Amino acid sequence: MRLGTSSPLKHDSAEEWAKNQTALGCRAVVFPLSSDDPEEKINEYVDAAKKYDLLIAEVGIWRNAMSPDPDDKKVQRDYCVNQLKLADKIGARCAVNVAGALGPRWDGHYKENFSAETRKEIVKMVQEIIDRAEITNTYFTLEPMPWMIPTGPEDYVRLIEEVNRDRFAVHMDIINMTNSLERYYGAEAFVDRCAELLGNRIRSCHIKDVHLKEEYTFQLEECAPGKGEFPLRYYVEKMNGIDPDMPVILEHLNTDEEYITYMNYLKEVLNGIQ
Repeated sequence: MRLGTSSPLKHDSAEEWAKNQTALGCRAVVFPLSSDDPEEKINEYVDAAKKYDLLIAEVGIWRNAMSPDPDDKKVQRDYCVNQLKLADKIGARCAVNVAGALGPRWDGHYKENFSAETRKEIVKMVQEIIDRAEITNTYFTLEPMPWMIPTGPEDYVRLIEEVNRDRFAVHMDIINMTNSLERYYGAEAFVDRCAELLGNRIRSCHIKDVHLKEEYTFQLEECAPGKGEFPLRYYVEKMNGIDPDMPVILEHLNTDEEYITYMNYLKEVLNGIQ
């Protein structure tokens, strides 16, 4: 596996960015630029990643391609296509987004997210983005979420079959899919199920932790690695077994100092996994 973080860390040049990532122990990175950036600058970061043997794991999208507003939806889908083209150009393992939400918050939870009509539109959206981008070197992926499809490995398999595109693959966020007592207390079995069903279609993984709160009713809280109860080493060993170059990306922390602290924690917990 190749550890990385979603933070570019403070830097003033592509060279400094790559040096800082390497010094932290990263072997994978989230590309810190977008398709809107100048080509020369994009090339500088790609060259720096190659120089320091940093695998470009992901190009982020993080836009609502299912926006209820038709004009906004067009803008966001165009951006999705451009980000996917960027991922293809720079040889990233994937470009990643969420399926999208049928409400004002771009990643929000709405009953309409799970309607039959919405599912059909999500399938068409994924097909449209892949077909328009005409990619050959990367994959389009959707990060699973607790409140939009796909919510689990079976749902992801079904979605792959419905989309029916070779360049549609899997982004693994095991914590986002930990949304029940069964998955929380049976975490190892759930990891096994994800690995069995999704296997070599997984292009990149996120890592964080989850904690079951004492308050009523059932409340799971995302937290930093080691602040919860998820068997993180077991998870990473399974992902590493699928691909020894699997990116494992630490995310959702607030400061560079936190990323440094919890990256060092992960290096200790995951020591020996190669």
